[in-house]
Parts: sequence; C-alpha cells; structure tokens
Amino acid sequence: MSIVVVAFYFIYEKLAYNSELSFSSFTSFLSANTILSIANIFVLLLLSGFNWFFEIVKWKILISTIKKTTLNQALKQTLASLTASIITPNRIGEYGAKAMFYLPELRKRVMLTNLLGNLQQMSITTIFGVIGLFTFISRYHLETHYFRLATTILLGTLIVSLIVYGLAQYDIGFNVLFLQKLKAFTTQFQKKELYIGFTLSVIRYALFSFQFYFLLQIFKIEIGYFNSMMAITSMHLLMSIIPTIFILDVVIKGSVAVYLFEFLGVNELVILSTITMMWILNSVIPSAIGSYFVFQFKMPKPQLNS
Repeated sequence: MSIVVVAFYFIYEKLAYNSELSFSSFTSFLSANTILSIANIFVLLLLSGFNWFFEIVKWKILISTIKKTTLNQALKQTLASLTASIITPNRIGEYGAKAMFYLPELRKRVMLTNLLGNLQQMSITTIFGVIGLFTFISRYHLETHYFRLATTILLGTLIVSLIVYGLAQYDIGFNVLFLQKLKAFTTQFQKKELYIGFTLSVIRYALFSFQFYFLLQIFKIEIGYFNSMMAITSMHLLMSIIPTIFILDVVIKGSVAVYLFEFLGVNELVILSTITMMWILNSVIPSAIGSYFVFQFKMPKPQLNS
C-alpha cells in the first residue's frame, strides 16, 4: 500500500510542479496541437502497449530458465516491479521487486536474470546511440562535455567488460569466485534464448524511438526521420549513462533533449512536451496498471511435498 501511495505522490509532484514545464502550459499545448484526438491516442497507446508487451515476453523467456513462468505472471511481475521501483535511482529497485515473486533460494538468480535482460537493452541503446552520436557530432561539429563524458564512460565500460569476459572465459591465474559463478550462470541460457532477448530489445528500441518521432510529427515539426533519429539515439545514450531517480528522469532527459534538438531548430516547448508525453505513456500509465498487481501481491510459499 505504502509503495503505491509514494509512487503516485511522486508522479503527481512531477506533473503538477515540473520546474521545466508547467502543467497548464503542457495541457494548453496539447489542446492547441490536437494531440488528444482519438486516432493519435490510439496509435500512441498501441506503441506503448507493444513496447511493454515485448518487454514482458522477454522477461518470460529469460526467467523461465529458472522457473517456468506464464505470460500473465510475467506481466504482473514486470509492471508491479516498475511501480515498486519508481523512487529508486535508475530503477534499481526493480531487481528486488521482481525477486520477491520467487522463493528465497531463487532470488539471487532472478536478480541476475533481470540484470541480463537490462544489459541486453543497454547494449542496444549503446550501439545505436554511439552511431547516432558520432553522426550527430560529425554533422553539427558538436563539442560538448556530454560527448566527453559519454566517450570516457563507454571506453571504461568496454575495457572493464573485456577484462571481466576474459577472466570468466579463461584460466589466467585469477581464481575469482564471482566470475566463476557468473560464467556458470550465463551458461544456463541457450543461444536461442539470448538471441531472442536481443531481438526483442531491438524491437523495443525501435518502437519507443519511433514513438518519439511520431509525437514530433503530431506537433508539426518538419524534420526528416534520419535527422530525428540522430538526436533521439544520442539522447537515449546520454541519458543511459546519467544516474537518475525515476521521478527526475523526465527533467534531466528534457534538458538533454532540448540541447540536442536545438541544433535541429526545434522549439523548447515542443521537446519538453514530447518528453513529458513519452514519460506518461511509457512510465506513468504502466506504473498505474502495476499498482493493481502490487495490491494483489502475496509472498510465495514453498510447496510442501505430500
């Protein structure tokens, strides 16, 4: 109960007292641009629905390696954990929330599985983001601390990942228990499951990126798909390496997006309204649905052998 109350309080605070965009300005802008038409709402909700549907399917496939899980169970776990993680930095609370649906002896493996799914999505964000950011920089001769920060973190992450992968795969004199456990855990997944996970991550990335572009079109922004994708993929990359609390995500992402789209001549109000709409469609609405599953949640009980 308390989780849902706090979650909705934060959502209310963000909508009512957004320092970047007042709620009255936001609603007036939506009305003026006829975004609330039935056709537009249908398309936007459809894109958000497919976005979360593929995330739920990915979780079902990955977690079924540990314990057979139905699509309905995966839906409850995914949306309830989103609600529970609303006030934690970078949604880290999602790990513990999903683990609570399983018996204590499975929870560490559940959290590792969730980490694997998030790493798959992050890898897709990084690949497309690096391509988009370097294209954006070459076209607009961008020199910014965002780029230096992104380059430093990406290179550092790549180096550490290669070292960890090497230690996990080869016996080079380091007997690290964690790496041994990590290697043993990843071998539980078949290549087919991992490929499906990456494929679904690509589809999700394409969906919410296109949704952003579709909102720009609704707001009558005359920029091509390629130019839009340069800025959108760059924005996702920069945002993925900036630690944020969920409720501040819309503020920081809005600042980054305003800066990038300024090079494309897009009005600040349009970008802030687009970011807010994306936040409502892909975070607030799923969190509201997830609150129902939070109320229904019961701790799993071990099955007794007869």
